[in-house]
Amino acid sequence: MDTNYEPNGMETSMRKTLIATTLMLAAGIAGAADTPARKSGLWEITNNMSGPQPMTTTMQQCVDEKTDKLAEQPGDMKQNCTKNDMSRSGGKVIVDSVCKFEGTTATTHAEFSGDFGSNYRGDIRTTYNPPMHGMKDSQMVIAAKWLGPCKPGMKPGDVMMQGMPGMPGGMKFNPADMQKQMR
Repeated sequence: MDTNYEPNGMETSMRKTLIATTLMLAAGIAGAADTPARKSGLWEITNNMSGPQPMTTTMQQCVDEKTDKLAEQPGDMKQNCTKNDMSRSGGKVIVDSVCKFEGTTATTHAEFSGDFGSNYRGDIRTTYNPPMHGMKDSQMVIAAKWLGPCKPGMKPGDVMMQGMPGMPGGMKFNPADMQKQMR
């Protein structure tokens, strides 16, 4: 693998879109009062995104009760959303959001199912108006499973993301730290 690989503009925008969409959905789910809480520990989350350049990424997130409720607190992400509704229908959690970022309005409909203690699945469709970097819509399937205790060296909230174009070693970030930096 070429470690000097530089992603092109489309790959960079897809990467940003995937991260932004994933964070918005996490905010939508965690922000609702009657949302099922994820079990504390290490979760492996696989995102399969369709579009002009389909992409699959896998990330591991260290979760505890505090980090799962992080999105309930005011932040820049929530301020950019004019709609962030969560409801239940049968065994599903439904999230509908309308958020502005990168000069576009992203309208998202997501349906999540599972027990949130050992696994869950999300089917997400987002449309962009105007299109973001030429992308009018995207579809993503999220499959998450609980792996056990967090790995040594990971603190609650830490995310290790693999499979991103141009990042052979993956990347580590913490949404709480990112929110602090944006303030």
